[in-house]
Amino acid sequence: MTEKTQHTVIIGGSSGIGLATARKLLGPGMKVTITGRNEEKLKGAWKSLGGAAEKAAFDASKPEEVSRFFGDLGPFDHLVLAASGGKGLGPFQTLDLADIANGVDEKVRPQLSCLQAALPTLSKSGSVTFISAVSAQVAMPGVAGIGAINGMLLTVVPILAVELKPLRVNVVAPGVIDTPWWDFLPDAKRQAIFAEYAGKTPVGRVGRAEDVAGAIAFLVSNGFVTGQVLTCDGGLRFAA
Repeated sequence: MTEKTQHTVIIGGSSGIGLATARKLLGPGMKVTITGRNEEKLKGAWKSLGGAAEKAAFDASKPEEVSRFFGDLGPFDHLVLAASGGKGLGPFQTLDLADIANGVDEKVRPQLSCLQAALPTLSKSGSVTFISAVSAQVAMPGVAGIGAINGMLLTVVPILAVELKPLRVNVVAPGVIDTPWWDFLPDAKRQAIFAEYAGKTPVGRVGRAEDVAGAIAFLVSNGFVTGQVLTCDGGLRFAA
């Protein structure tokens, strides 16, 4: 008997962790749809996947576009919420607290909005995987703001795992990962930061998008894991 092909939707799948997750999941038995705000960037990601995925361009921070996408999508099995953001970094004493609100609007609200809009058509035997960050788990100067933003996602996951059961709800908390998220820094500065964190991390390197994709794939595939935080940081939180 042939198993039913499942369908995973990746919000923020045009680069970095989202794109690596699409590459990891695509194959016999799994259809993947990637989404992103920038149509040209999304098209490039789709081409890098050999045109094997579906794609849809929309802005996950705009509720009307989110509702339209999920209203047209039809039934599916798994939702990966890779919408990201970089607000809230810096020393607390000089932190613009508006950055925290902006970070919520940039990352937390889009992830929650997509899940809410997806619920009518998301399989109850499927899964939801949020992507937060290890900044919510470390006592490190300069991350109070971004840690507060990412901490919201860590907090809400066990609650939703119970409220939305039997739908499985989990979250991955990546550490320092070499992705385009860091492109706001000049290359030399970025490499210096990576070298610094590699020295602090027990595994001796920063992460790759593929490392986090493997963690997400595990949560998508394992039907007996829910309400969990899977930290994928190379052990950074023990050494920070």
